[in-house]
Amino acid sequence: MIDASLLADLVTALPASVRLQRLVHGLRLRFACDAVAILRLQEDALVPVAVEGLVHEALGRRFQVALHPRFIQILQQRAPVRFMPGSDLPDPYDGLLAEQAGIPLPVHDCMGVSLFIEGQAWGVLTLDALAGEGFDAATQQALSEHLLLVEAALRMTRMEEEMHRLNLHRWVREDVEGQTDADDEILGHSPEVLRLIDELKVVAGSDLPVLLLGETGVGKELFARHLHRHSSRKRPLVHVNCAALPESLAESELFGHVKGAFSGAAGDRAGRFEAADGGTIFLDEVGELPLSIQAKLLRTLQNGEIQRLGEDHPRKVDVRIVAATNRHLRQSVRDGLFRADLYHRLSVYPVPIPPLRERGRDILLLAGRFLELNRARLGMRSLRLAPEAEELLLTYHWPGNIRELEHVISRAAIKALSRGAGHADIVTLVPELLDLDAPARSRPESLPMPPMLVVAEGELPGWERAVQSFQRQYLRQVLQHCAGNWAATARQLGMDPSNLHKLARRLGLKS
Repeated sequence: MIDASLLADLVTALPASVRLQRLVHGLRLRFACDAVAILRLQEDALVPVAVEGLVHEALGRRFQVALHPRFIQILQQRAPVRFMPGSDLPDPYDGLLAEQAGIPLPVHDCMGVSLFIEGQAWGVLTLDALAGEGFDAATQQALSEHLLLVEAALRMTRMEEEMHRLNLHRWVREDVEGQTDADDEILGHSPEVLRLIDELKVVAGSDLPVLLLGETGVGKELFARHLHRHSSRKRPLVHVNCAALPESLAESELFGHVKGAFSGAAGDRAGRFEAADGGTIFLDEVGELPLSIQAKLLRTLQNGEIQRLGEDHPRKVDVRIVAATNRHLRQSVRDGLFRADLYHRLSVYPVPIPPLRERGRDILLLAGRFLELNRARLGMRSLRLAPEAEELLLTYHWPGNIRELEHVISRAAIKALSRGAGHADIVTLVPELLDLDAPARSRPESLPMPPMLVVAEGELPGWERAVQSFQRQYLRQVLQHCAGNWAATARQLGMDPSNLHKLARRLGLKS
Protein backbone atom coordinates (compact mmCIF):
# COMPACT_ATOMS: atom_id res chain seq x y z
CA MET A 1 0.00 0.00 0.00
CA ILE A 2 1.25 3.48 -0.87
CA ASP A 3 1.77 5.85 2.08
CA ALA A 4 -0.86 8.63 2.11
CA SER A 5 1.77 11.28 2.99
CA LEU A 6 3.65 10.49 -0.22
CA LEU A 7 0.47 10.99 -2.23
CA ALA A 8 -0.30 14.23 -0.39
CA ASP A 9 3.05 15.72 -1.42
CA LEU A 10 2.04 15.42 -5.07
CA VAL A 11 -0.62 18.12 -4.64
CA THR A 12 1.37 20.33 -2.26
CA ALA A 13 3.44 23.28 -3.45
CA LEU A 14 6.98 22.48 -2.31
CA PRO A 15 10.46 23.54 -3.39
CA ALA A 16 12.02 20.86 -5.58
CA SER A 17 14.72 19.95 -3.07
CA VAL A 18 12.18 19.65 -0.23
CA ARG A 19 9.78 17.54 -2.31
CA LEU A 20 12.48 15.05 -3.31
CA GLN A 21 13.97 14.90 0.17
CA ARG A 22 10.54 14.15 1.66
CA LEU A 23 10.11 11.49 -1.01
CA VAL A 24 13.32 9.60 -0.17
CA HIS A 25 12.52 9.91 3.55
CA GLY A 26 9.06 8.45 3.03
CA LEU A 27 10.43 5.59 0.91
CA ARG A 28 13.05 4.79 3.53
CA LEU A 29 10.32 4.49 6.18
CA ARG A 30 7.99 2.52 3.87
CA PHE A 31 10.63 -0.06 2.97
CA ALA A 32 12.39 -0.05 6.36
CA CYS A 33 15.79 0.21 4.69
CA ASP A 34 19.03 1.98 5.59
CA ALA A 35 19.62 4.17 2.53
CA VAL A 36 17.55 5.58 -0.34
CA ALA A 37 18.87 7.66 -3.20
CA ILE A 38 17.43 9.31 -6.30
CA LEU A 39 20.06 9.90 -8.98
CA ARG A 40 19.58 11.85 -12.18
CA LEU A 41 21.14 10.77 -15.47
CA GLN A 42 23.30 13.56 -16.91
CA GLU A 43 25.08 12.55 -20.09
CA ASP A 44 27.06 9.44 -19.05
CA ALA A 45 26.89 9.89 -15.28
CA LEU A 46 24.37 9.51 -12.47
CA VAL A 47 24.24 12.49 -10.11
CA PRO A 48 22.53 12.23 -6.68
CA VAL A 49 19.75 14.78 -6.24
CA ALA A 50 18.24 13.47 -2.99
CA VAL A 51 19.68 10.94 -0.54
CA GLU A 52 18.99 9.67 2.94
CA GLY A 53 21.25 7.28 4.82
CA LEU A 54 24.39 8.18 2.81
CA VAL A 55 27.18 10.52 3.94
CA HIS A 56 26.62 14.18 3.07
CA GLU A 57 29.43 14.42 0.53
CA ALA A 58 27.74 11.72 -1.58
CA LEU A 59 25.54 14.51 -2.99
CA GLY A 60 28.61 15.99 -4.66
CA ARG A 61 29.59 12.83 -6.55
CA ARG A 62 29.06 11.96 -10.19
CA PHE A 63 28.91 8.19 -10.74
CA GLN A 64 30.13 7.34 -14.24
CA VAL A 65 27.63 4.68 -15.34
CA ALA A 66 30.17 2.68 -17.34
CA LEU A 67 32.21 2.10 -14.17
CA HIS A 68 29.31 0.71 -12.11
CA PRO A 69 27.79 -2.60 -13.30
CA ARG A 70 24.85 -2.34 -10.90
CA PHE A 71 23.76 0.98 -12.39
CA ILE A 72 24.14 -0.47 -15.89
CA GLN A 73 21.79 -3.35 -15.06
CA ILE A 74 19.22 -1.03 -13.45
CA LEU A 75 19.18 1.30 -16.46
CA GLN A 76 18.81 -1.57 -18.92
CA GLN A 77 15.33 -2.57 -17.75
CA ARG A 78 12.12 -1.02 -16.40
CA ALA A 79 11.32 -3.57 -13.70
CA PRO A 80 13.01 -3.32 -10.27
CA VAL A 81 16.32 -5.13 -10.04
CA ARG A 82 17.37 -6.89 -6.85
CA PHE A 83 21.03 -7.58 -6.12
CA MET A 84 21.03 -10.55 -3.81
CA PRO A 85 23.22 -10.66 -0.72
CA GLY A 86 26.60 -11.98 -1.81
CA SER A 87 26.43 -10.45 -5.30
CA ASP A 88 29.95 -10.11 -6.70
CA LEU A 89 29.10 -6.85 -8.50
CA PRO A 90 30.81 -3.88 -6.79
CA ASP A 91 28.48 -1.56 -4.90
CA PRO A 92 28.84 2.16 -5.81
CA TYR A 93 27.97 3.11 -2.21
CA ASP A 94 30.69 0.99 -0.63
CA GLY A 95 31.98 2.99 2.34
CA LEU A 96 29.36 5.74 1.86
CA LEU A 97 26.46 4.51 4.02
CA ALA A 98 26.19 6.82 7.01
CA GLU A 99 25.84 3.95 9.49
CA GLN A 100 28.84 2.13 8.03
CA ALA A 101 30.94 5.13 6.94
CA GLY A 102 34.39 4.02 5.85
CA ILE A 103 33.63 0.34 6.50
CA PRO A 104 33.16 -2.16 3.66
CA LEU A 105 29.48 -2.88 3.16
CA PRO A 106 28.61 -6.19 4.80
CA VAL A 107 26.51 -8.77 3.00
CA HIS A 108 23.37 -6.76 2.42
CA ASP A 109 20.33 -6.39 0.20
CA CYS A 110 20.03 -3.83 -2.59
CA MET A 111 17.28 -2.87 -5.02
CA GLY A 112 17.13 -0.36 -7.82
CA VAL A 113 14.76 0.74 -10.54
CA SER A 114 15.12 2.99 -13.58
CA LEU A 115 13.08 6.20 -13.72
CA PHE A 116 11.52 7.55 -16.90
CA ILE A 117 9.81 10.86 -17.73
CA GLU A 118 7.97 11.37 -21.03
CA GLY A 119 9.39 8.07 -22.28
CA GLN A 120 12.99 9.20 -21.70
CA ALA A 121 15.40 7.73 -19.15
CA TRP A 122 15.64 10.25 -16.29
CA GLY A 123 17.70 8.39 -13.67
CA VAL A 124 17.48 5.67 -11.03
CA LEU A 125 16.10 5.03 -7.56
CA THR A 126 18.14 2.80 -5.24
CA LEU A 127 17.40 1.22 -1.87
CA ASP A 128 19.93 -0.49 0.43
CA ALA A 129 19.22 -2.62 3.50
CA LEU A 130 22.07 -3.72 5.75
CA ALA A 131 20.01 -6.74 6.78
CA GLY A 132 21.05 -9.68 4.61
CA GLU A 133 17.46 -10.53 3.67
CA GLY A 134 15.97 -7.04 3.82
CA PHE A 135 14.07 -7.36 0.54
CA ASP A 136 12.04 -10.12 -1.07
CA ALA A 137 9.61 -10.63 -3.95
CA ALA A 138 6.90 -8.72 -2.05
CA THR A 139 9.12 -5.64 -1.63
CA GLN A 140 10.04 -5.79 -5.30
CA GLN A 141 6.34 -5.76 -6.14
CA ALA A 142 5.78 -2.88 -3.72
CA LEU A 143 8.59 -0.92 -5.38
CA SER A 144 6.91 -1.47 -8.75
CA GLU A 145 3.70 -0.02 -7.30
CA HIS A 146 5.58 3.03 -5.98
CA LEU A 147 7.33 3.60 -9.30
CA LEU A 148 4.47 5.64 -10.82
CA LEU A 149 4.34 7.75 -7.66
CA VAL A 150 8.07 8.50 -7.80
CA GLU A 151 7.98 9.37 -11.50
CA ALA A 152 4.90 11.56 -10.93
CA ALA A 153 6.77 13.44 -8.19
CA LEU A 154 9.72 13.96 -10.53
CA ARG A 155 7.43 15.11 -13.34
CA MET A 156 5.64 17.51 -10.98
CA THR A 157 8.96 18.90 -9.77
CA ARG A 158 10.16 19.44 -13.32
CA MET A 159 6.93 21.17 -14.35
CA GLU A 160 7.10 23.52 -11.36
CA GLU A 161 10.73 24.36 -12.12
CA GLU A 162 9.90 25.08 -15.76
CA MET A 163 6.97 27.30 -14.79
CA HIS A 164 9.15 29.16 -12.30
CA ARG A 165 11.79 29.79 -14.96
CA LEU A 166 9.16 30.88 -17.46
CA ASN A 167 7.60 33.38 -15.04
CA LEU A 168 10.83 34.87 -13.76
CA HIS A 169 13.17 34.58 -16.72
CA ARG A 170 10.96 34.38 -19.78
CA TRP A 171 13.50 36.39 -21.80
CA VAL A 172 16.33 33.97 -20.94
CA ARG A 173 17.12 31.10 -23.29
CA GLU A 174 17.51 27.87 -21.32
CA ASP A 175 19.55 25.04 -22.75
CA VAL A 176 17.62 21.96 -23.81
CA GLU A 177 17.51 19.49 -20.95
CA GLY A 178 20.16 16.82 -21.29
CA GLN A 179 22.41 18.96 -23.49
CA THR A 180 24.16 20.84 -20.67
CA ASP A 181 27.90 20.36 -20.47
CA ALA A 182 28.52 18.60 -17.16
CA ASP A 183 31.76 20.51 -16.74
CA ASP A 184 29.75 23.77 -16.51
CA GLU A 185 27.69 22.63 -13.52
CA ILE A 186 27.88 24.98 -10.53
CA LEU A 187 27.78 22.71 -7.51
CA GLY A 188 26.38 24.18 -4.32
CA HIS A 189 23.37 24.30 -2.03
CA SER A 190 24.39 27.26 0.14
CA PRO A 191 22.03 30.28 0.06
CA GLU A 192 24.83 32.48 -1.30
CA VAL A 193 25.42 30.25 -4.31
CA LEU A 194 21.72 29.65 -5.02
CA ARG A 195 21.04 33.41 -4.98
CA LEU A 196 24.02 33.97 -7.26
CA ILE A 197 22.83 31.36 -9.78
CA ASP A 198 19.37 32.96 -9.91
CA GLU A 199 20.93 36.40 -10.35
CA LEU A 200 23.15 35.21 -13.20
CA LYS A 201 20.23 33.62 -15.01
CA VAL A 202 18.47 36.98 -15.04
CA VAL A 203 21.45 39.08 -16.14
CA ALA A 204 22.40 36.47 -18.76
CA GLY A 205 19.48 37.55 -20.93
CA SER A 206 20.85 41.07 -21.30
CA ASP A 207 23.92 42.21 -23.21
CA LEU A 208 25.29 44.16 -20.26
CA PRO A 209 29.02 43.75 -19.60
CA VAL A 210 29.53 41.67 -16.45
CA LEU A 211 32.53 41.91 -14.14
CA LEU A 212 33.11 38.77 -12.07
CA LEU A 213 34.95 39.60 -8.85
CA GLY A 214 36.57 37.11 -6.53
CA GLU A 215 39.71 35.52 -5.21
CA THR A 216 41.86 33.19 -7.26
CA GLY A 217 40.35 29.73 -7.52
CA VAL A 218 36.69 30.56 -6.80
CA GLY A 219 35.62 29.39 -10.27
CA LYS A 220 35.14 32.63 -12.18
CA GLU A 221 35.52 30.84 -15.53
CA LEU A 222 32.77 28.42 -14.52
CA PHE A 223 30.42 31.32 -13.77
CA ALA A 224 31.36 32.97 -17.09
CA ARG A 225 30.42 29.78 -18.96
CA HIS A 226 27.17 29.65 -17.00
CA LEU A 227 26.36 33.22 -18.06
CA HIS A 228 27.04 32.46 -21.72
CA ARG A 229 25.10 29.20 -21.71
CA HIS A 230 22.00 30.96 -20.38
CA SER A 231 22.23 33.84 -22.84
CA SER A 232 20.61 34.06 -26.28
CA ARG A 233 23.97 34.13 -28.05
CA LYS A 234 24.58 31.25 -30.43
CA ARG A 235 28.31 31.60 -31.03
CA PRO A 236 30.77 29.98 -28.63
CA LEU A 237 32.44 31.56 -25.63
CA VAL A 238 36.00 32.73 -26.39
CA HIS A 239 38.32 32.65 -23.38
CA VAL A 240 41.27 35.06 -23.14
CA ASN A 241 43.76 34.86 -20.28
CA CYS A 242 44.89 38.49 -20.16
CA ALA A 243 47.71 37.73 -17.73
CA ALA A 244 49.31 35.36 -20.26
CA LEU A 245 49.34 37.91 -23.11
CA PRO A 246 52.79 39.46 -23.71
CA GLU A 247 52.36 43.21 -24.11
CA SER A 248 54.02 43.11 -27.54
CA LEU A 249 51.47 40.60 -28.84
CA ALA A 250 48.37 41.54 -26.87
CA GLU A 251 46.92 43.91 -29.50
CA SER A 252 47.35 41.41 -32.32
CA GLU A 253 45.95 38.58 -30.22
CA LEU A 254 42.82 40.50 -29.25
CA PHE A 255 42.11 42.53 -32.39
CA GLY A 256 44.04 40.72 -35.14
CA HIS A 257 46.54 42.05 -37.70
CA VAL A 258 47.06 42.39 -41.44
CA LYS A 259 49.94 41.12 -43.51
CA GLY A 260 53.12 43.12 -42.93
CA ALA A 261 51.82 44.88 -39.79
CA PHE A 262 54.97 43.79 -37.98
CA SER A 263 57.95 41.53 -38.51
CA GLY A 264 56.68 37.98 -38.88
CA ALA A 265 53.12 38.93 -39.88
CA ALA A 266 53.06 36.74 -42.99
CA GLY A 267 49.32 37.07 -43.56
CA ASP A 268 46.05 38.51 -42.29
CA ARG A 269 44.86 37.11 -38.99
CA ALA A 270 41.60 37.63 -37.12
CA GLY A 271 41.79 38.32 -33.39
CA ARG A 272 39.82 36.91 -30.47
CA PHE A 273 37.11 39.57 -30.74
CA GLU A 274 36.31 38.62 -34.33
CA ALA A 275 36.28 34.96 -33.32
CA ALA A 276 33.68 35.85 -30.67
CA ASP A 277 31.47 37.89 -33.05
CA GLY A 278 27.87 36.97 -32.23
CA GLY A 279 28.96 35.35 -28.99
CA THR A 280 30.73 36.14 -25.73
CA ILE A 281 34.35 36.94 -24.94
CA PHE A 282 35.64 36.15 -21.46
CA LEU A 283 38.51 38.41 -20.42
CA ASP A 284 40.04 36.53 -17.50
CA GLU A 285 42.36 38.53 -15.22
CA VAL A 286 41.41 41.71 -17.06
CA GLY A 287 43.28 43.78 -14.48
CA GLU A 288 46.56 42.57 -16.00
CA LEU A 289 45.96 44.24 -19.38
CA PRO A 290 48.55 46.91 -20.32
CA LEU A 291 47.26 50.50 -20.35
CA SER A 292 47.87 50.77 -24.10
CA ILE A 293 45.48 47.87 -24.75
CA GLN A 294 42.91 49.20 -22.29
CA ALA A 295 42.32 52.24 -24.52
CA LYS A 296 41.54 50.01 -27.53
CA LEU A 297 39.29 47.79 -25.43
CA LEU A 298 37.37 50.88 -24.32
CA ARG A 299 36.66 51.76 -27.98
CA THR A 300 35.23 48.28 -28.53
CA LEU A 301 32.95 48.66 -25.53
CA GLN A 302 31.81 52.12 -26.58
CA ASN A 303 31.32 51.65 -30.33
CA GLY A 304 31.33 47.91 -30.95
CA GLU A 305 34.36 48.34 -33.19
CA ILE A 306 37.79 46.75 -33.42
CA GLN A 307 40.69 47.62 -35.67
CA ARG A 308 43.25 45.08 -36.81
CA LEU A 309 46.84 46.03 -36.26
CA GLY A 310 48.10 47.73 -39.45
CA GLU A 311 44.62 48.21 -40.90
CA ASP A 312 43.13 51.66 -41.68
CA HIS A 313 39.43 51.03 -41.19
CA PRO A 314 37.52 49.64 -38.18
CA ARG A 315 35.36 46.51 -38.20
CA LYS A 316 32.03 46.10 -36.44
CA VAL A 317 31.67 43.23 -33.98
CA ASP A 318 28.74 42.10 -31.87
CA VAL A 319 30.39 40.74 -28.74
CA ARG A 320 29.13 40.47 -25.18
CA ILE A 321 32.00 41.02 -22.71
CA VAL A 322 32.35 39.13 -19.47
CA ALA A 323 35.47 40.08 -17.52
CA ALA A 324 36.97 38.68 -14.34
CA THR A 325 39.60 39.81 -11.89
CA ASN A 326 41.00 38.97 -8.48
CA ARG A 327 42.35 42.49 -8.13
CA HIS A 328 40.73 45.48 -6.44
CA LEU A 329 40.25 47.44 -9.66
CA ARG A 330 39.15 50.59 -7.86
CA GLN A 331 42.52 50.65 -6.13
CA SER A 332 44.23 49.98 -9.47
CA VAL A 333 42.36 53.01 -10.89
CA ARG A 334 43.58 55.15 -8.00
CA ASP A 335 47.13 53.86 -8.54
CA GLY A 336 46.98 54.76 -12.23
CA LEU A 337 47.27 51.11 -13.32
CA PHE A 338 43.76 50.81 -14.77
CA ARG A 339 41.70 53.33 -16.74
CA ALA A 340 38.77 54.74 -14.80
CA ASP A 341 36.55 54.96 -17.92
CA LEU A 342 37.23 51.33 -18.79
CA TYR A 343 36.54 50.24 -15.22
CA HIS A 344 33.14 51.93 -15.26
CA ARG A 345 32.31 50.36 -18.65
CA LEU A 346 33.26 46.87 -17.51
CA SER A 347 31.58 47.07 -14.12
CA VAL A 348 28.07 47.88 -15.33
CA TYR A 349 27.02 44.71 -13.54
CA PRO A 350 29.61 43.58 -10.96
CA VAL A 351 29.12 40.07 -9.56
CA PRO A 352 31.08 39.17 -6.40
CA ILE A 353 31.68 35.41 -6.15
CA PRO A 354 31.95 34.18 -2.55
CA PRO A 355 35.19 32.47 -1.50
CA LEU A 356 35.01 28.80 -0.58
CA ARG A 357 35.36 29.48 3.17
CA GLU A 358 32.01 31.34 3.07
CA ARG A 359 30.08 28.54 1.39
CA GLY A 360 29.54 26.30 4.43
CA ARG A 361 28.87 22.65 3.72
CA ASP A 362 29.23 23.21 -0.03
CA ILE A 363 32.86 22.38 0.75
CA LEU A 364 31.86 18.76 1.38
CA LEU A 365 29.77 18.59 -1.81
CA LEU A 366 32.75 19.79 -3.84
CA ALA A 367 35.03 17.41 -1.97
CA GLY A 368 32.66 14.57 -2.86
CA ARG A 369 32.90 15.51 -6.54
CA PHE A 370 36.71 15.45 -6.42
CA LEU A 371 36.74 12.21 -4.41
CA GLU A 372 34.68 10.43 -7.06
CA LEU A 373 36.82 11.85 -9.89
CA ASN A 374 39.98 10.60 -8.24
CA ARG A 375 38.45 7.25 -7.33
CA ALA A 376 37.61 6.64 -10.99
CA ARG A 377 40.90 8.10 -12.27
CA LEU A 378 43.02 5.94 -9.95
CA GLY A 379 40.90 2.78 -10.33
CA MET A 380 40.00 2.58 -6.64
CA ARG A 381 37.11 0.68 -5.12
CA SER A 382 36.07 3.47 -2.76
CA LEU A 383 37.49 6.78 -1.60
CA ARG A 384 36.00 8.81 1.24
CA LEU A 385 36.79 11.26 4.02
CA ALA A 386 37.19 10.49 7.70
CA PRO A 387 34.87 12.61 9.93
CA GLU A 388 37.94 14.41 11.30
CA ALA A 389 39.02 15.20 7.74
CA GLU A 390 35.57 16.62 6.95
CA GLU A 391 35.84 18.88 10.00
CA LEU A 392 39.27 20.05 8.90
CA LEU A 393 37.96 20.90 5.42
CA LEU A 394 35.11 22.90 6.96
CA THR A 395 37.40 24.96 9.22
CA TYR A 396 40.37 25.54 6.92
CA HIS A 397 40.75 29.06 5.48
CA TRP A 398 41.11 27.97 1.79
CA PRO A 399 43.27 30.80 0.39
CA GLY A 400 43.32 28.95 -2.95
CA ASN A 401 39.58 28.22 -2.84
CA ILE A 402 38.08 25.45 -5.02
CA ARG A 403 41.26 24.94 -7.02
CA GLU A 404 43.17 24.31 -3.80
CA LEU A 405 40.49 21.88 -2.57
CA GLU A 406 40.77 19.92 -5.81
CA HIS A 407 44.54 19.68 -5.47
CA VAL A 408 44.31 18.71 -1.78
CA ILE A 409 41.95 15.79 -2.52
CA SER A 410 44.01 14.59 -5.53
CA ARG A 411 47.26 14.76 -3.57
CA ALA A 412 45.76 12.96 -0.56
CA ALA A 413 44.42 10.09 -2.72
CA ILE A 414 47.83 9.54 -4.30
CA LYS A 415 49.52 9.71 -0.89
CA ALA A 416 47.14 7.09 0.48
CA LEU A 417 48.02 4.69 -2.35
CA SER A 418 51.74 5.39 -2.04
CA ARG A 419 51.57 4.55 1.68
CA GLY A 420 50.17 1.09 1.13
CA ALA A 421 46.43 1.43 0.56
CA GLY A 422 45.18 -1.06 -2.01
CA HIS A 423 43.03 -0.27 -5.03
CA ALA A 424 40.50 -2.85 -3.77
CA ASP A 425 40.28 -1.26 -0.30
CA ILE A 426 37.86 1.32 1.03
CA VAL A 427 40.36 4.15 1.37
CA THR A 428 39.59 6.73 4.03
CA LEU A 429 41.44 10.03 3.85
CA VAL A 430 42.51 11.17 7.33
CA PRO A 431 43.62 14.72 8.22
CA GLU A 432 47.33 13.85 7.99
CA LEU A 433 46.92 12.97 4.30
CA LEU A 434 45.29 16.31 3.51
CA ASP A 435 48.47 18.19 4.47
CA LEU A 436 46.60 21.27 5.69
CA ASP A 437 48.82 22.82 8.32
CA ALA A 438 46.57 25.31 10.06
CA PRO A 439 42.78 24.93 10.16
CA ALA A 440 42.25 28.27 11.90
CA ARG A 441 40.63 30.92 9.74
CA SER A 442 42.46 33.80 11.39
CA ARG A 443 45.89 34.92 10.30
CA PRO A 444 48.74 33.58 12.48
CA GLU A 445 50.00 35.98 15.16
CA SER A 446 53.61 35.01 14.53
CA LEU A 447 53.98 37.13 11.38
CA PRO A 448 56.71 39.75 11.57
CA MET A 449 55.65 43.37 12.00
CA PRO A 450 55.24 45.30 8.71
CA PRO A 451 58.34 47.33 7.88
CA MET A 452 58.66 51.08 7.95
CA LEU A 453 59.09 52.50 4.46
CA VAL A 454 62.73 53.50 4.00
CA VAL A 455 63.36 56.39 1.58
CA ALA A 456 66.32 58.60 0.84
CA GLU A 457 66.43 61.92 2.70
CA GLY A 458 64.50 64.64 0.93
CA GLU A 459 63.05 62.19 -1.61
CA LEU A 460 59.39 61.13 -1.53
CA PRO A 461 58.48 58.42 -4.06
CA GLY A 462 55.22 58.27 -6.00
CA TRP A 463 52.36 56.15 -4.70
CA GLU A 464 53.01 53.14 -6.94
CA ARG A 465 56.74 53.06 -6.12
CA ALA A 466 55.99 53.43 -2.41
CA VAL A 467 53.52 50.52 -2.46
CA GLN A 468 55.94 48.28 -4.37
CA SER A 469 58.78 49.19 -2.00
CA PHE A 470 56.63 48.27 1.00
CA GLN A 471 55.54 44.98 -0.61
CA ARG A 472 59.11 44.09 -1.48
CA GLN A 473 60.41 44.75 2.05
CA TYR A 474 57.56 42.93 3.78
CA LEU A 475 57.68 39.93 1.48
CA ARG A 476 61.40 39.57 2.16
CA GLN A 477 60.70 39.63 5.93
CA VAL A 478 57.98 36.98 5.77
CA LEU A 479 60.03 34.80 3.41
CA GLN A 480 62.95 34.98 5.84
CA HIS A 481 60.56 34.19 8.71
CA CYS A 482 59.50 31.04 6.80
CA ALA A 483 63.11 29.98 6.12
CA GLY A 484 62.81 30.68 2.42
CA ASN A 485 59.83 28.31 1.98
CA TRP A 486 57.48 29.87 -0.60
CA ALA A 487 54.56 27.53 0.19
CA ALA A 488 54.75 28.38 3.91
CA THR A 489 55.03 32.07 3.04
CA ALA A 490 51.83 31.87 0.97
CA ARG A 491 50.02 30.19 3.89
CA GLN A 492 51.27 32.81 6.34
CA LEU A 493 50.10 35.65 4.10
CA GLY A 494 46.78 33.96 3.28
CA MET A 495 47.62 34.08 -0.44
CA ASP A 496 47.25 31.59 -3.23
CA PRO A 497 50.77 30.30 -4.07
CA SER A 498 50.46 31.15 -7.77
CA ASN A 499 49.50 34.73 -6.91
CA LEU A 500 52.45 34.98 -4.54
CA HIS A 501 54.88 33.83 -7.25
CA LYS A 502 53.41 36.38 -9.71
CA LEU A 503 53.81 39.16 -7.13
CA ALA A 504 57.39 38.10 -6.34
CA ARG A 505 58.31 38.17 -10.05
CA ARG A 506 56.67 41.59 -10.46
CA LEU A 507 58.70 42.89 -7.49
CA GLY A 508 61.93 41.41 -8.85
CA LEU A 509 62.30 38.87 -6.02
CA LYS A 510 62.01 35.85 -8.36
CA SER A 511 63.20 35.27 -11.88
